[in-house]
Amino acid sequence: MGEIIAVASGKGGVGKSSIVLNLGEMLGNMDKKVCLIDMDLGLKNLDYMMGLENRVLYDLKDVMEGHCSLRKAMLQDKYCRNVYLIPACKSVQIHDFSKEQLKLIVEELAGQFDYVFLDAPAGIEKGFACSMYCVDQVIVVTTLDVTALQDADRIIGILMQEGKEEISFLVNRYSPKAIEKKIAIPLEDAKRWLAVEFLGYVFEDEEMRRAGNIGKPAVIKRNQPVYECFMAIAKRLQGEYVNLPKLHKESFLSKLFG
Repeated sequence: MGEIIAVASGKGGVGKSSIVLNLGEMLGNMDKKVCLIDMDLGLKNLDYMMGLENRVLYDLKDVMEGHCSLRKAMLQDKYCRNVYLIPACKSVQIHDFSKEQLKLIVEELAGQFDYVFLDAPAGIEKGFACSMYCVDQVIVVTTLDVTALQDADRIIGILMQEGKEEISFLVNRYSPKAIEKKIAIPLEDAKRWLAVEFLGYVFEDEEMRRAGNIGKPAVIKRNQPVYECFMAIAKRLQGEYVNLPKLHKESFLSKLFG
C-alpha cells in the first residue's frame, strides 16, 4: 500500500500546486510510482501546469459517477513515465461530492502507486475536508509572510483537532536575502510558530514560475537550486535525513560574464 498524502495551504497563492507537481516529478525520477489528484474542484490547475490540458477526456467526477474507469481518467506525465494525474472536475456541486466515495478511489490508487498526492484547495471548504478525510499524512505549504504563517497555523490547528498526527510543513519561495532585509519572517521563528515537523524549503526562483506557465515541471532542469531543494525534500519524505541545500553566492566575475 502506497502513502496517501494531502498537500494543503491556509492561504491561496503560496505555490502549493507547484510543490505538488515538482515533488511528484522528483519522486517519479527516483523510480517511485506517483499519482497526483487535483482536488481544486471547479478550478483545475495541475493539468495546465503539466501541459496536459488538451488531453483531458475524463476527470475525477467522471470516475466517481461511474462514467469511466480510474485508468481512463489517468493522464501520464510528459516528462516522467512514473507520474500520473487525475484532473479536477471542471464543475461540480460541492454538496454532491462524497468523501466516502473519494476515499475508496484514493485507497484503490494507493494499491497501485507508491505515492498518492491530493492537491487540496486552499482554505477549509468542503474540497479541503474531503481531502483530509482520505489521508493520515498532511504537508502544509506556506511562505514566510505573516499572513501565510497565520493561515498555516490555523490549518494545522484544525488538523490536530481532527486527530491528524503526521503533519509537516514546507516553506516555498524561501529567500535568505528577504529575511536579512526583514521583509520575511526568519525560518527558525516559523518553525517555533508552527511547531510541527519541518520538511524543507524551496528557494525563491523565477524558474518555478516560468516552468508552470509553460506546462513543465521546474525539476526537469538538473543542477539548479530548485532541483536540489526538491531532491532533499523527496529524500526526507522517504525517511532519509539529508541537509537542505544552501544558496551559493555568485562571484563578481560570474555576474560580470554570466
